[in-house]
Amino acid sequence: MARITLRNLRHSYLSEPSDDGDYALKRIDHVWRDGGAYALLGPSGCGKSTLLNIISGLLHPSEGRILFNDDDVTDLPTDKRNIAQVFQFPVVYDTMTVYDNLAFPLRNRGRDEEFVRGRVMAVAEMLEVESMLGARAANLAPDNKQKISMGRGLVRDDVNAVMFDEPLTVIDPHLKWKLRSKLKELHHRVNATMIYVTHDQTEALTFADEVVVMDLGEIVQIGTPVELFDRPAHTFVGHFIGSPGMNILPCEVRDGGAFFNGVSVPLEGPIAKTGTRNEIGIRPEFVSLGDAGVEGVVRKASDVGRHNVVEVMVGDTRIAAVGSGGLPGVGEAVRVSFRRDRTRLYADGWLATEAVEAGA
Repeated sequence: MARITLRNLRHSYLSEPSDDGDYALKRIDHVWRDGGAYALLGPSGCGKSTLLNIISGLLHPSEGRILFNDDDVTDLPTDKRNIAQVFQFPVVYDTMTVYDNLAFPLRNRGRDEEFVRGRVMAVAEMLEVESMLGARAANLAPDNKQKISMGRGLVRDDVNAVMFDEPLTVIDPHLKWKLRSKLKELHHRVNATMIYVTHDQTEALTFADEVVVMDLGEIVQIGTPVELFDRPAHTFVGHFIGSPGMNILPCEVRDGGAFFNGVSVPLEGPIAKTGTRNEIGIRPEFVSLGDAGVEGVVRKASDVGRHNVVEVMVGDTRIAAVGSGGLPGVGEAVRVSFRRDRTRLYADGWLATEAVEAGA
């Protein structure tokens, strides 16, 4: 497996880009360690598939270099990069048996049949497809076809990385959780460097050790699932990750503090900077309804099973709160307060408060 280094990487689909807006992929400097599980997460058109295709060699970057360990592979074709790739739609040979599909990448490289059989049986056991090894791939259900497609990427023991490009998109929703769990298990067992592209936060957060969140061709934050939820570096991350996403509230900054709807809102720590657009960010899980705080009116209240979701309007601003207990009535006047250590200021989208250690 390989450590993957992206050095001063940028890409434009224009022949002569003139400014930053002409780049589908803005400047990236990053290292993925050998054997890690990573996800590229973001909405359609954010640049994640472009980045994956550059790493795999399907696309040559406009600028920058790609290194596998210490070897520069920027100018190498895909077949020389020693990568396995699993696509959105299963790539299998319908006329072959499951066994022959799994064996194909090894036979194509001239490995002897004893080695082939050992690897195929090991991967089949991991994927729980031993019982269908003699079946033709054409007769398989879509989720099993995708398992075989994954298996073909994992059967080789010499790849630098395994790339997954939205591999669960065509899988029925009730089967997705099984394949997500299987992928996580496979990573722990084979310890391969894996990069997983998706627009689905659940897929990214359950699979990856580290998530790269992208928007408009730019990496806005890289972190563990816990880091992305607890302390979003950008309002996009706060809004995109979480259900409901982070509340983003317009505010005024003066006298060293933040004011929402004319009321002073205590923040997690000192304000490091301000911008032309200042906003308070607070996740719904840390919003409380009670006798103190900003006055508002309940717009919607829902019991979603594990908890309640209440939407409150404060002027023209909607605030979501997640909690338990009785539901307030629609139209009821309430007060909204925020847990201080989870209340952050964002300046022009970027985190602008400093965290204060507990007891400091």
